Amino acid sequence: MRGNFLTDGESSRPAASSPEIEASQRTLDAHPKRGMSQRSLRVWSIAHRWTSLICTAFMLLLCLTGLPLVFGHELDILLGDAIEAPQLSASQANARATYDDILGSALKQNPGHVPQYMIWEPDEPLLPVIVTAPRADTPPDDTQSTIIDARTAQALGVPPGKGSLKFVLLKLHVDMFAGLAGKLFLGAMGVMFLAAVVSGVVVYLPFWRKVGLGRVRLKKKRRIVWLDWHNAIGMLTLVWAIVVGATGSINTLADLLLDAWRSDQLAQMLAPYQGKPPVKASASVDDAVKIARDVAPDMIPSFVAFPGTRFSSPHHYTVFMRGDGFLTTRMLRPVLVDASTGALTDSRELPWYLKLLLGSQPLHFGDFGGMPLKLFWAAFDLLTIVVLGSGLYLWLTRHNKRKR
Repeated sequence: MRGNFLTDGESSRPAASSPEIEASQRTLDAHPKRGMSQRSLRVWSIAHRWTSLICTAFMLLLCLTGLPLVFGHELDILLGDAIEAPQLSASQANARATYDDILGSALKQNPGHVPQYMIWEPDEPLLPVIVTAPRADTPPDDTQSTIIDARTAQALGVPPGKGSLKFVLLKLHVDMFAGLAGKLFLGAMGVMFLAAVVSGVVVYLPFWRKVGLGRVRLKKKRRIVWLDWHNAIGMLTLVWAIVVGATGSINTLADLLLDAWRSDQLAQMLAPYQGKPPVKASASVDDAVKIARDVAPDMIPSFVAFPGTRFSSPHHYTVFMRGDGFLTTRMLRPVLVDASTGALTDSRELPWYLKLLLGSQPLHFGDFGGMPLKLFWAAFDLLTIVVLGSGLYLWLTRHNKRKR
């Protein structure tokens, strides 16, 4: 149990009744200047126990759903949901359709729709995703996505929908189908998880000094062996768990941070247009992207938000440029282009809180190092599941320990 990590699982009895707590206390008695008082040890133990119990079930949910999502593209291929760029002749393979043609192709597939977003995934530059809907302010769950070949502007299909396994896993992992409340709840569980990890380290540091870090006493009773494995694997995954837990908690605040940006910096950039009626978007998307490239020459397009959508205004294309490095691929800069005249309106660096949010995402998703990093992330996810499961076993069998 990662949330109950490095614990003997005692709840109804005093913390000092645990063999490991007793061992820690004996170490403190032998080295009083190096350790903490019995009262401090007891307080830390209680904090560790309850933060662990509160978050364990949800940490298991996140680990179990996060593991297949590490291999999201591979999962699409396995389920037959992947859309791949077709093989073309050499002359066609090097060609690129205009963004206006790509947009037009998507709108032909969805008559009566208006564009919301044009998205370029970092690992699929030849397969832009065009999001359309009956209205510019249509909620995300009621939109339609179409994948277009960037070379020929041919529509290739639609990504997996709401009934797909990947969608269900993602919703469980992100908000448990509970919207913003679900996200914030999981964020709180992430904070509990971090508190459980830190308090667990504090409680068992004296024990590690005595027995040795990572030692597994294979000749002891089964419960002690399980506890030692729980502790050893917990220490092995400690840094990874803190990084992924902390960045995951930050990501649960994404909606709130984006709303803060929209009401602050974006509102400032759009102030000259306040009170003006919406316009018909007549400027070229290609021209808007070209202007954005001129503003941020060291960056590449990430997505275009069309007029009337959440990340734009009724008067603008907002071209979000992204970094081109493996750790900066999620760092964005918005460029506002007037949708009727094609002129640059404004562009500013994102505020620190959005930089923190975006900068944390590669560390959470583990998607910046290709397959080797995916395998590393998956291995540590599995190890964390072992820690969670073993901790749960230790907790559930705590009343049987005298029988063994």
